[in-house]
Amino acid sequence: MSQHRHPGAPGRAGAVPALPDLPEATVARLPEYLRALHNLAETSHETVSSEGLANAAGVNSAKLRKDLSQLGSYGTRGVGYDVALLIDQIEYVLGLTQRRAVALVGVGNLGHALAGYDGFAGRGFRIAALFDADQERVGEEINGLIVRHVDELPRVAAEESIAIGVIATPAAAAQRVADQLVSVGVTSILNFAPCVLSVPEGVDVRKVDLAIELQILSFHEHRKATLTALPAAGGPALTALPGGLAVTESQEAIGT
Repeated sequence: MSQHRHPGAPGRAGAVPALPDLPEATVARLPEYLRALHNLAETSHETVSSEGLANAAGVNSAKLRKDLSQLGSYGTRGVGYDVALLIDQIEYVLGLTQRRAVALVGVGNLGHALAGYDGFAGRGFRIAALFDADQERVGEEINGLIVRHVDELPRVAAEESIAIGVIATPAAAAQRVADQLVSVGVTSILNFAPCVLSVPEGVDVRKVDLAIELQILSFHEHRKATLTALPAAGGPALTALPGGLAVTESQEAIGT
C-alpha cells in the first residue's frame, strides 16, 4: 500500500522516523495491537513481551514481531516493548496523532447507534456532523449533535474539515451519498450499506457488512455440523448439494 512519506515522526526519541510502506495485512493488525496496548497501559503495564502482546491481540508472536519491525520497533531482549513508546509509534503510523473529523450520513437504527457511540473519541475520531435525507430526522439531536439535511453536506464539510465519511444509509441511497462525499473532497469512506460503491482512484473505501459476516459464520457452523455427522467407518461420505450434485468429504475439504 502506498502511503505519504513524512520527514519525521513527532514525539519521544525512538519514534518511527518516516511513514513506512506497509502491507495491507499489517495495517489491518495495527489497530488490534493498539487496542491491546491501551488496555495494558490502563492497567499500569510499562513493558510487554512479544508473546504477551501477541496473545492479547490474538496473533502469533512471530507475525507480531515482523509487523512491529516494519515500524522500526524491535523491543529489548529480556524486557520486551515499551508500552507507551509503542502506542506513540502505532498511533503516528495510523494517523491518530490528530483527531479526524467524521461525517455520518444516515441516522436510521444503525446510524443512530453509531452516532451515540462514545468509543470513537478515545481512538482519535470526532463525529462532527450527522446527516439524513428524511425531513422527519432532520433537527433531531443525537449525542449533542443536530441532524442536518444531506443537502447541507458541502457547507458543513468545509466548516468542520471532514476527513472521513461514514455511510449508514439503505443500499439504494449509498452510491449517491458516496458521490456527494467525494464531491466535497472526502477521500476516505466507511460503508455500512450492503452494496459495492464505485469511487474514483485515490478514494479509499472500507466495507462493513454484518450480514456477510453472519453468512461466513453460518458456513463454519454448517461445516462443523457436517463433520460431526460423518460415519464412524467406511468410505467417504457424500454431501448433497443443490441441483442434485454430490461431493465426497475429501472433495469438499479441498474445494474440488
